[in-house]
Amino acid sequence: MSEDNDAVELDDDAETEAVDAAVEEEADTTEEPTADAAAEGASADAEPEAAADAETGDAEGDADDEEDASPFDDDVMPDDDVDLLIPVEDYLSAGVHIGTQQKTKDMERFIHRVRDDGLYVLDVSTTDQRIRTAADFLANYDPEQILVTSSRQYGRFPAEKFADAIGARARTGRFIPGTLTNPDYAGYIEPDVVVVTDPIGDAQAVKEAITVGIPVIAMCDSNNQLSNVDLVIPTNNKGRRALSVVYWLLANETLDRRGADTVFALDDFEDEL
Repeated sequence: MSEDNDAVELDDDAETEAVDAAVEEEADTTEEPTADAAAEGASADAEPEAAADAETGDAEGDADDEEDASPFDDDVMPDDDVDLLIPVEDYLSAGVHIGTQQKTKDMERFIHRVRDDGLYVLDVSTTDQRIRTAADFLANYDPEQILVTSSRQYGRFPAEKFADAIGARARTGRFIPGTLTNPDYAGYIEPDVVVVTDPIGDAQAVKEAITVGIPVIAMCDSNNQLSNVDLVIPTNNKGRRALSVVYWLLANETLDRRGADTVFALDDFEDEL
């Protein structure tokens, strides 16, 4: 399992290419445009499913993936009048709503509909609410005791920026086995909570978090299983802009819960290509 994090970006090219192709097709038709509650959400998300290791990983798509949305994706949540952290158009332009062509039983409740091309559309209003819930949860922790991980290429920069913004620690790229479980390892740390970009790519971090008994907050796509995940943020966890938007919002919301005056701009979380 320790070698899976390097291999995860090479295994599922077909799935990622399907998502990229769908978004590129859309681009031709549009212009750019409480702690208690957290605990409840966390317990509701843990499902007695098989471990996420059984699923295959996926490769990162082209740099321009999920850049645009079209009227094809206007229907992204059940209630159009819900109050969101940012305009729904901003979620759409980042491709936060775009799932994969696969879904798990665990993720069914976070999926709003399926498109004609077979891609599942995530409920943006639930994504928005879960970002708030995760911020409520994280605000109760000492920042230095929060660990943020991302083996995904597109998740590394925003994950590191998020950790820096809230004062947490980041471990991006390959997660070294024993980081949380081997006191003899030079890089051994003892966080109180872990935030992962993808339970599949970050399977080693999730496994070790469960071993030492700390909660896991995970960004989950339509194809993720939720065993060993305590709090889900449903989102496209493969796209560059989608991950930037979610980490940006989570940072600002967490800082807001702490009473901090600092507010970051989305540009701060977007890596240059």
